[in-house]
Amino acid sequence: MKYVTGEIGYTMDRPSAVSLGKFDGLHRGHRKLLDEVQKQKKNGLASVIFTFTQNPTRVLSGLSAQNIITNEERRAMLEEEGIDCLVECPFVPELAHMEPERFVEKILVEQLKAAFIAVGTDFHFGYQRRGDYELLLKLGDRYGFQVEVVEKAQSHGRDISSTYVRKMLEEGDVKKADRLLGYDYFITGTVTHGRSIGHKKLYPTANLLPPPEKHLPRFGVYVTRVTADGKTYGGLTNIGKKPTIQGENPVGVETYLYDFDGDLYGKEIRVELLDFIRPEMRFDSIGQLKAQLDHDIGKCREIFRDSWTVQEKGKADG
Repeated sequence: MKYVTGEIGYTMDRPSAVSLGKFDGLHRGHRKLLDEVQKQKKNGLASVIFTFTQNPTRVLSGLSAQNIITNEERRAMLEEEGIDCLVECPFVPELAHMEPERFVEKILVEQLKAAFIAVGTDFHFGYQRRGDYELLLKLGDRYGFQVEVVEKAQSHGRDISSTYVRKMLEEGDVKKADRLLGYDYFITGTVTHGRSIGHKKLYPTANLLPPPEKHLPRFGVYVTRVTADGKTYGGLTNIGKKPTIQGENPVGVETYLYDFDGDLYGKEIRVELLDFIRPEMRFDSIGQLKAQLDHDIGKCREIFRDSWTVQEKGKADG
């Protein structure tokens, strides 16, 4: 996949099918747009995703620029989907103040050579968000590109959106967030050295320090699936600031891996959240924390065992 980031002057070398948007979660709604541009490959068009290095709506609203997936995670996921080109444009004044008609002419037609454009019903673009899908339909006749307006994906009568997913994560309802996303919410990173308290007094853990732009779920303890060194393990993960441990602790992702005996320091791992066990809490002693972790690990093993039994039963019934 061609990955273009940090520039606004990139030009495609052949006609393309383009979808535009924030793509800040790659949830089920976003995937409907991906499907439309991917279908155009059979017509000889390159599949292109045009987005921004930062979420324009959150930047203009003064909100923190936290997304469900980081830019690097988005890049990796789109490459796995088979997208030909990801254009990640900086949200600079030149673009922020560009009139919608000029954006279509310069960016979509001249630079991206768009022959097909897929957008959602709520898509807006250009200065003060004056452009919408109706303008695209009108300009498509002038410039010779086709426009596909894609209806929102829904779950139980409600539109699936990144805002909806973030709300579920903030409530700790990762099972629902995972259903809205169409994949298990995950955190990736390089395992770092912690304060070694877990290795000495509790359980050995793999520690990640998530980047500030990553939108984290409710602080607490989760059932997780961990991919490390090409293998998958069950895990118990705490997300938060470890209030029982003395001192000021940064927000971390701390995972105990079942049936693992090795060294992961300096290695990349992926932690997928499957279920919420309890909120993060402060204990009066390390001993009390250890007792609670023993209980958490037992509960986590039960969840994994029950899940495995359901899967095996499903295979037998099938």
